Amino acid sequence: MEHKILDNEEISNLFRALRVTIGTEEDPKEANLSKLAYHKIIIMTDADVDGAHIATLLMTFFFRRMRPIIEKGYLYLATPPLYKCKRGKAEEYCWTDQQVQRFIDEHGKATTVQRYKGLGEMSAAELRDTTMSPEGRMLKQVNISDAADADRIFSMLMGEDVGPRRDFIEANANYANIDA
Repeated sequence: MEHKILDNEEISNLFRALRVTIGTEEDPKEANLSKLAYHKIIIMTDADVDGAHIATLLMTFFFRRMRPIIEKGYLYLATPPLYKCKRGKAEEYCWTDQQVQRFIDEHGKATTVQRYKGLGEMSAAELRDTTMSPEGRMLKQVNISDAADADRIFSMLMGEDVGPRRDFIEANANYANIDA
């Protein structure tokens, strides 16, 4: 199983980009971070359920294969907005439905609300201003409890025990927008 992980092209590219190798003196299967190229690694996915799923997979991968990156505080999640609200010259990015409602309450019903289904729907300037530029972006530093929770959820969702998976899906079905 270990060798199959490295056969994945995206995972191999990730290791190569980060300059991480496999094998330390203590453990030949452990990621060797001695030549790590970056001390700020940002997972950037769409701000929807699919993006959250991808981020969970990546956090689980880092937790299982490169845990010291998390322990040293090098792993972050970008938090792109879900909406852009506009009325006249007033314009605001919003991350929650409550922020959208506050904008509408402040600026009136004729507000234009644009919902982003993904990062690809943003213009280059919007992407820069909200997600790429250090001045405007919001990052969440991943910690071990975040990654451990992602690992637990991933293991439960992908495991063979159907009961916990069904319970999780039933409890969280309201968060999924399957009509989008």
